[in-house]
Amino acid sequence: MRKIAVFASGSGTNFQAIIDATLSGHLKAEIALLVCDKPNALAIERAEKNNIEVFQFIPKNYENKEAFENEILNKLQALNVEWIALAGYMRLIGQTLLKAYEGRMINIHPSLLPSFPGKDAIGQAYDAKVKVTGVTIHFVDEGMDTGPIIAQAPVFIEENDSIEEVRSKIQTVEHKLYPEVLESVLNKQKVEREV
Repeated sequence: MRKIAVFASGSGTNFQAIIDATLSGHLKAEIALLVCDKPNALAIERAEKNNIEVFQFIPKNYENKEAFENEILNKLQALNVEWIALAGYMRLIGQTLLKAYEGRMINIHPSLLPSFPGKDAIGQAYDAKVKVTGVTIHFVDEGMDTGPIIAQAPVFIEENDSIEEVRSKIQTVEHKLYPEVLESVLNKQKVEREV
């Protein structure tokens, strides 16, 4: 069974979707570690409830990104982590982790990239009054949401949708799509799904 680490900075709803998929057997992987850069993130509670080890750190306590990424890398290697899944991790990954996990790090983003990269993609799409936004799952490279795309799914925005309704629609798609794509990539299977 593949060992993965999940990186999250916030509430961890996608992290929970990954946990649920491993528990149900839909994702044949073991979550060996949660990496979190926010001490009060709800993702930490989710990990603790599921007996998942947590590496929590405060970036400003380190000299630079390389210093904390080296510590993360040592932890990942000690646990034999093969893949990294970013799930609302709000930092750009640096060269230390990119080199060690090249081609084995995946991110989820709440837009149809290349549209609306970066922070608050849902707000960006909503403010732009687009009719269709969506979810993208991609490999991670040194850019912000620029890595090769693995899968995308559209989310339609109705004229009277509030931003909260759009966010809810996107999360519904994310929570189904991300575990499916992780299973497909980690275990090299073709995913059959309806869009």
